Amino acid sequence: MNNLKLELLECAPGAESSMMARTKAEEFSELLKAVADPTRLQILAMIAKSDQKEACVCNLTGPLRLSQPTISHHLKKLSEVGIINRERRGTWVWYSLNTERWGQIAKLFS
Repeated sequence: MNNLKLELLECAPGAESSMMARTKAEEFSELLKAVADPTRLQILAMIAKSDQKEACVCNLTGPLRLSQPTISHHLKKLSEVGIINRERRGTWVWYSLNTERWGQIAKLFS
């Protein structure tokens, strides 16, 4: 057997390796794209570090120095991919981390 064939066999995945299904890869790709935005990462960190592990738009505008519509846009994107939960309380909507969804990200690489 020539060296090239031997090298190809050595780097080929074994039978025990499994490839992620394309639909699942596309789903996680959208999730990771949403989380990769710097403002969204700041929002997620602020929610995670808050006393009650939740935040309202009114809690985020000042520290981030962004307008309410801009914050709402980012929260909507995070909500669409399921990384945060929304709960309406009167006229305000409160956001918290979806820990199950975070766990799925962690399992991706284990």
